[in-house]
Amino acid sequence: MDYFYIGLTVVLIGLAIIATVDWHGHLSLDSSYGVQKIHTEATPRIGGVAIVAGLGMAWWLSGSETARILAPMLLAGSIAFGFGLVEDITKRIGVRARLLATLASGVIVCLMTDTAMQNTGVPPLDWALEFMPLAIAFTAFAIGGVANATNIIDGFNGLATGAISLMFVTIGALATSLNDAAFANVCFALAACSLGFFAINWPLGKIFLGDGGAYLLGFCLAWMAVLLPMRHDEVNAWTTLLICSGPVLEVMFSVLRRRAREGHHPGQPDKLHMHHMVHRRIVCQLWPNLSAPIKNGLTGLLCLVPVALTCAWAIVFATHTLALVAGTVLFALLYSLVYFRLTQFRWFASTESRQLKLANRH
Repeated sequence: MDYFYIGLTVVLIGLAIIATVDWHGHLSLDSSYGVQKIHTEATPRIGGVAIVAGLGMAWWLSGSETARILAPMLLAGSIAFGFGLVEDITKRIGVRARLLATLASGVIVCLMTDTAMQNTGVPPLDWALEFMPLAIAFTAFAIGGVANATNIIDGFNGLATGAISLMFVTIGALATSLNDAAFANVCFALAACSLGFFAINWPLGKIFLGDGGAYLLGFCLAWMAVLLPMRHDEVNAWTTLLICSGPVLEVMFSVLRRRAREGHHPGQPDKLHMHHMVHRRIVCQLWPNLSAPIKNGLTGLLCLVPVALTCAWAIVFATHTLALVAGTVLFALLYSLVYFRLTQFRWFASTESRQLKLANRH
């Protein structure tokens, strides 16, 4: 498969979207107003269309074995993409409807392939997941979580597509080491789509993935993370969980943080994500004279560092479950410490701060 042409397709369609914004901007532009938004100019947010074009090119170039993996994923993922794209255009599709769409995509791809996550590396859970309906529900929940997590980290130029590229390359490299060429081809094709979009999104952010692009890439990432352990018994879900741990932790922290704030719904946006804190506490403090778009792009790059580290750990310890569990726990701990440091200016919560939080809740 020629990955260059896949990435080039994404670049050309993305540039065409930017060049024709006067025609479709009344529908596609994302304003700079919003509690979680950093960009300073209205920007087209239908970049998912370019991703679909790239994946279409990948399907056209793929061989029969690769197509058997790619086709059901793209058909099922069209639901998540469709709901996201409608939100990009109308701005009227709620968080619950988009979450249900990603869950539906997860159920459908499991049914189409007769495959679901049953190799978690936790024996009691694996025994329960031998019951296929439960395995499908578990898989759909995991896929929906990762897809929505991908949308959440899509907050700075290059962050989402840079992180997704690293994760797809890592999963593809693992598949290559296992002599699974067809699976690796799909991963590298998805990475080529992500890198093609990265090339036109970073650093200035002239086009955004939008919900459609983020949900589609997130869905594909989650499905490939499920499929690898199911194709190779020597690899279990802890490997791909560690690879995807950055977005997963971000969504977990977001839900817990918002639930703890009185009057806030878990789906309500805010500007307290890790990437917002890196931008505010590190980039803006160290490089105050840079332009806003350059600060935006620099934040995206800095936030890729932990993703690269977890991917490297997963490759080194791909078949060592205890090391993978330790890596996941260690990353979660470091993430918590860094986040608390950036938000509270201390590494650990003091007794006074905990009492103040309890008081605020009541």
